[in-house]
Amino acid sequence: MATKIASGKRRLDTTAQAHSDSHAHEEGQVSFKMYLPAIISFVMLIAGIFCENVFRFSFFNGWVSVVWYLIAYLPVGFPVVRKGVESIARGALFTEFLLMSIATIGAFAIGQYPEAVAVMLFYTIGELFQNAAVTKAKRSIKALLDIRPDKASVIRNNEIVTVAPETVLIGETIQIMAGEKVPLDGVMLSAGSSFNTSALTGESKPDTILTGNTVLAGMVNIDKVIQLRVSSLFEDSALAKILFLVQNAAKRKAKTELFIRRFARIYTPVVVCLAIAITLIPYFFVDNYIFSDWLYRALIFLVISCPCALVISIPLGYFGGIGAASHKGILFKGSNYLDLMAKVNTIVMDKTGTLTKGVFNVQGVESISHDKKEFIDFVAALERHSNHPVAKAIVRYANQNPAILETENVEEISGYGMKGSIAGKVILAGNEKLMRMAGIQIGIDLSSIEETMILVAIDGVFAGYITIDDEIKDDALVAVNTFKELGIKNIIMLSGDKNAVVQKFSRTLGIEAAFGDLLPEQKTEHLERLKKQPDNVIAFVGDGINDAPALALADVGIAMGGLGSDAAIETADVVIQTDHPSKIATAIKIGKSTNRIVWQNISLAFGVKFIVLILGAGGLATMWEAVFADVGVALLSILNAVRLQRMNF
Repeated sequence: MATKIASGKRRLDTTAQAHSDSHAHEEGQVSFKMYLPAIISFVMLIAGIFCENVFRFSFFNGWVSVVWYLIAYLPVGFPVVRKGVESIARGALFTEFLLMSIATIGAFAIGQYPEAVAVMLFYTIGELFQNAAVTKAKRSIKALLDIRPDKASVIRNNEIVTVAPETVLIGETIQIMAGEKVPLDGVMLSAGSSFNTSALTGESKPDTILTGNTVLAGMVNIDKVIQLRVSSLFEDSALAKILFLVQNAAKRKAKTELFIRRFARIYTPVVVCLAIAITLIPYFFVDNYIFSDWLYRALIFLVISCPCALVISIPLGYFGGIGAASHKGILFKGSNYLDLMAKVNTIVMDKTGTLTKGVFNVQGVESISHDKKEFIDFVAALERHSNHPVAKAIVRYANQNPAILETENVEEISGYGMKGSIAGKVILAGNEKLMRMAGIQIGIDLSSIEETMILVAIDGVFAGYITIDDEIKDDALVAVNTFKELGIKNIIMLSGDKNAVVQKFSRTLGIEAAFGDLLPEQKTEHLERLKKQPDNVIAFVGDGINDAPALALADVGIAMGGLGSDAAIETADVVIQTDHPSKIATAIKIGKSTNRIVWQNISLAFGVKFIVLILGAGGLATMWEAVFADVGVALLSILNAVRLQRMNF
């Protein structure tokens, strides 16, 4: 994984410059210079039409008319013709640029000068609209790129030195002034401060972080001067991973997008062949065949057939969906997952850290054979070697009156618990499965206890248990209810926690199917059984290392990114940065809206083009109708795609 992230860092470094360049380019897009060619052509086109058809100036005929419209054509037509020639040089013979070039040059050849200029003019206007739409769609993603810090104030030799974040090492202390961006992940050394986390999480409410808690790169310190102890290199920070995900999301295309691109490569040469047929075949069947009339029909056919609306608006729709999601703190690793999210009908969720806060507190300690203080000290000494939330809760409880005990041969058994030796005694601390595996007789009925339990055995004898409770996340119930409103037919909870605990939480949340006492491989087995049902499109939501196999197996793996492990985030297809389960429902809504807009654009493009194609081939449509069918539909599709940025999910 380190190699993968390092590779991501190198890509980030390269992309930083590209971003700087694209930023300048985007600023140029709103300058007058970008609109000047279209303005010149538009003014000359309108003036030419008025001189020729309204005022009927006698001088405006013959070569004067040709030269006038040719000058009007060049600002908007020359760039398209050049792209067509460049495409042919690269081996891409049949492109929309070639179609537009043939159609407009042909229009000049048969004396339809205004139509030739109009086709290229409106195509250029469409391109300007597209650029504006793409800029708007990129705005949310660009906001993430803008939070990439370019400096860090590190304390070295009792002096504050300003350096690049990439050069700061783990364990060094950095200082962040009020109003500054946090350059690296770190642990709070100061008393605490408030942070604006909106760029990372999409949440506008400031977050207060106290001593000992983690502060992430990209947050903005809004309270006072603080110091952090760096816990991750820049390339391993949460911010670097987020940037890597967002910048590479567009590389994974949705099936619809890939189909349209393949379709355009086949469709364009077919259209050219049909246009040739429309021009030449009537010669053998029509008595009063006039070449220029049938050539005009073929040119109309070419303009109508241009696949601009499809090849522009569909990628823009998916890009808009990714941008809208990132603005909400949801990272899609590719547009293909937007399509899959729209189809999800089965959601399988882990419990701890996904539906519950994962912040445990010890509720009670029951020791059978040892002093309670000695009992909890034994367990805490063992659990200090684990990063599991339950282990941290026990250590935190024991630290109220700590004892320092030496541990040996410590082993963490995934899905079971901990094993080790303390003062010559073999200590086991874990679930019932661990006790059964070790042949420990518990001797008391624990089935009625609806809290998470850590059972403890000392030297092969059951010694007692610790009860621990977790809290449901504030929006977990809202999330489950929204899933039902969205038509999700199966909502399932899988957990390694005690089954009685899992059933208690499932009743509270209204989840009908819940399974506890599961090992990681048993979660995977549940998913495999669900996947055997062909109608199921499954999303699995988890946050821990043990969830990684299930995340990889599901149609869509969703990781809780705030508290989630690196393995879970790396494996998942979608990352929820805020850890709010309600954002899963938001991701589904965005996927459905994106899918709906893409298919609206496909239907609009094909529907209008088909009608005008028939009219054009039959001689009932002019070049002006062809312009609407091509550029007009492209504009409508672009405006439709832009709606994603305005929707309230």
